[in-house]
Amino acid sequence: MPVEFVSVIALVVVLVCAVVRPFGRSEAVFAVPAAVVVIAVGGITLGHVREEAERLGPVIGFLAAVLVLAKLCDDDGLFHACGSWMGRWAAGRPRRLLGAVFALASLITAALSLDATVVLLTPVVFATAARMGARPAPHVYAAAHLSNSASLLLPVSNLTNLLAYTASGLTFTRFALLMTLPWLVAIGVEYLVFRRFFAADLNAPAQRAEAAEQPETPLFALVTVAATLVGFAVASALGVDPAWAAAAGALVMVVRAFVRRRTTAGAVLRSAAPSFLAFVLALGIVVRAVVDHGLGDALGHLLPGGTGPVALLGIAALAALLANLINNLPAVLALVPAAAAAGPGAVLAVLIGVNIGPNLTYAGSLATLLWRRIAHGHDHPISLGKFTRLGLLTVPAALAASTLALWASLWLFGT
Repeated sequence: MPVEFVSVIALVVVLVCAVVRPFGRSEAVFAVPAAVVVIAVGGITLGHVREEAERLGPVIGFLAAVLVLAKLCDDDGLFHACGSWMGRWAAGRPRRLLGAVFALASLITAALSLDATVVLLTPVVFATAARMGARPAPHVYAAAHLSNSASLLLPVSNLTNLLAYTASGLTFTRFALLMTLPWLVAIGVEYLVFRRFFAADLNAPAQRAEAAEQPETPLFALVTVAATLVGFAVASALGVDPAWAAAAGALVMVVRAFVRRRTTAGAVLRSAAPSFLAFVLALGIVVRAVVDHGLGDALGHLLPGGTGPVALLGIAALAALLANLINNLPAVLALVPAAAAAGPGAVLAVLIGVNIGPNLTYAGSLATLLWRRIAHGHDHPISLGKFTRLGLLTVPAALAASTLALWASLWLFGT
């Protein structure tokens, strides 16, 4: 059996099992054996395996640190305080609650990654809407969409960003500068569409107007997150991997939690999601095998050349299409090597495609799949038809507008 065929089959198995999760098993249970098979049949050389491990190692370490930081911030009451703030700001008005969700989800996604928005903020959104007696759909769907589209701002906002960050050759601050306008534009487009799409839900009066509690502001967690973000920029300017800044922020929260006896070593380890980290490494190996056996050359021919507005739109559209076909993580792994040859602008256009594009289908992003499971856990059925219609209204508009905003940023600031 040709190794090319084995590599493709391995990737399909990994992706299908990540979506379906047979027997409730984690993604790594299927991805790690698939990577072993690909290596065993010669689908990827040991040298390339080593290259992938060296490339993904800092990314995986960074992701682990951010996950620990987000979980301990949640334990410290940060997300509970966010829910109380949303309730007070909304004052019983669903439209104001939607605005509060948009603001918080965008900031949390940017600073603590999309996983924090999906796993930690989504349950808070459910609880806040329930206390108000508001229809949850607009606010819950907003959490899902913004976990993807609001992850454009920083290298730390999404695993896809981390995977592309080093290939772009940009510093942390330059990356943020170039992506600020596309980030704002994507959020703005989403907000306008949500207001119209969910007009009936937002116009329905809240059934209850309970006074929102005012918990103590978790200043230590807020200061630690802010200091960590500053640390990312400083580390990048000094040529130090930002993973060290993330590790420092997580360590501060871990030490404090240990001193206060609010966590255990086992809980910290679980919050780092080791099985998901293993999945990322195994997926990288499998995708590298597929890229080495023809996919890389094919994508290189398909990617438009240059960084003009038409070329950037073509790159973003191709990335969005590929994300919905094979998921955004494999898409960015496959596209970034080819895009990097065209310069940082092309890499950033790929990120716009793989971050906004997954709002079109469930399978486009692992975060969306996780969000769907959380919604079902709150007895809130997710309509495939509604999700798809909303995606058709938001994705093309946000993709085009954000890509043109990227072109404007490149023109204004250069790379």
